[in-house]
Amino acid sequence: MPKNRRLPRQIIALIVVGVLALAAVGGYIFSVLSKSGGNPFSAVEPYVYPDSAAAKALPTATADEVAAFTRLAETPTAIWVLPEAHTTADVGNFVAQVAGNAEAADRIAVFVIYGIPNRDCANESAGGLSAEEYPIWVSSIAAGLEGHKSVVILEPDALALSTSCESGDDRAAQINDAIDRLVPSGATIYLDGGHSTWLPAAQQADLLNAAGISKVRGFASNVSNYNTTDLEKAYDAEVSSLTGGSHYVIDTGRNGNGSNGEWCNPSDRALGEAPVVVNDGTGLDAVLWIKNPGESDGSCNGGPAAGEWWPQGAVDLAN
Repeated sequence: MPKNRRLPRQIIALIVVGVLALAAVGGYIFSVLSKSGGNPFSAVEPYVYPDSAAAKALPTATADEVAAFTRLAETPTAIWVLPEAHTTADVGNFVAQVAGNAEAADRIAVFVIYGIPNRDCANESAGGLSAEEYPIWVSSIAAGLEGHKSVVILEPDALALSTSCESGDDRAAQINDAIDRLVPSGATIYLDGGHSTWLPAAQQADLLNAAGISKVRGFASNVSNYNTTDLEKAYDAEVSSLTGGSHYVIDTGRNGNGSNGEWCNPSDRALGEAPVVVNDGTGLDAVLWIKNPGESDGSCNGGPAAGEWWPQGAVDLAN
């Protein structure tokens, strides 16, 4: 064929249409697979992380603390991944090692990614990365998780808080980008979905939809909060129906006595139901201990800084 011979315009148009159609179908299949990969807890239990704060506190526990600390140390809890503890340079190796250890124990690691810019809107858990560094950090996490089965709870409070610190569009874009970086790793992802006494279900669903929930398994509710499981189930069912039937998990670590309306180290709370897979015909995949019981919500009601181990708080919850 002479070098200057051109394909007819009709053929070129058909090729372009075909390529676009294949891309659309491929994207749809990729999205469906990432969302409907099955309940990650149906065949394996969450991992008991041996380096949890409770486990580290046991060797120096007093006689009055041992029973409480032991109970917390032996219950599967999520592993929180913060840039203050694991930088971009080492976070990939950290999550890879934990996920691998979990698989070796025939368990699955549950990670909480918590490093979004302007984290917690400058409240008790203020911090996080810059807008430039955050995507690189998330990519490092994704690289570490690749080849391992794992669960990710993505950025507690970020979406629900965006309504009060006027960062809605930025938050949705940042979560969307984080999803796109994490999905290829094979991790099962739940976006944070607030809780039943925060935003109305319709408003929370709009935030989740804008953030890309259609690309992941679903959402988590009641993270670091105290609402009863029944309250969350009713709320989550409504949010699920407004987000295309998304699945969900509920944090039950500290909801044994329900909520008294306070969120920061309220008194007279109790441990909730231990982590367990749920097969009740709803969208609920499992109840989990996501916020680690015994770690402070912040410097309020006698507690230390957010995330720090609080021995008396741990004993009070367990008792």
